[in-house]
Amino acid sequence: MTDKILQVRQLVKHFRLTRAVDGINFSIAAGEAFGLVGESGCGKTTTGRILLGLIKPTTGDVLLNGRDITTLRGRRKQEIYREIQGVFQDPLSSMNPRMTIEEIITEPAVIHGQVPAARELLARVGLSASVAGRYPHQCSGGQRQRAALARALAVNPRFIVLDEPLSALDISCQAQMINLLQECQQAYGLGYLLISHDLRAVRYLCSRVAVMYRGKILETGPVARVLT
Repeated sequence: MTDKILQVRQLVKHFRLTRAVDGINFSIAAGEAFGLVGESGCGKTTTGRILLGLIKPTTGDVLLNGRDITTLRGRRKQEIYREIQGVFQDPLSSMNPRMTIEEIITEPAVIHGQVPAARELLARVGLSASVAGRYPHQCSGGQRQRAALARALAVNPRFIVLDEPLSALDISCQAQMINLLQECQQAYGLGYLLISHDLRAVRYLCSRVAVMYRGKILETGPVARVLT
């Protein structure tokens, strides 16, 4: 895997009293799962939110397929963000409680002018068609997280930011979700940034990992070497 789908160059994000991200660099190849680990508050989630365009960096570049996505506006931004999607720690907080699961998972595709196949999306992530008409509060945590993944897959992205996708799940659901993420990566050639404190998941899913501390990356390398 030599083609870099994502490059982060000298990325900085300062809040009023905090240097949340302080000049970090890393790259991720097409189809690669890359881990980002570190203690709470080290800047992992802020990094993920910048990649997804949810907040702007203070300085630095984020290149997706060689194009700096931090400078895009309007329609061009909407078009490029078809290629990068996110799955978050608490899917319930990112779901409209007045929408059914079917409406939730197909909404991104509709926004981007596509015609989604809801039942096919559900099947991709191991959910039965009966879940389609339920509301988020009527689903288990595992079902909601699978639905969140289906929503991300709806626009056929090339890259997904996974921000603590397992931490709200019980042990059995965690194992199932890890397997599902690996299956989707292999089936669709997805690149992942896995932001996690769960080193077991990082070891299982990722080939390389970066360790963050106080906004900086201390070490980057193969999982087998870094997480020993």
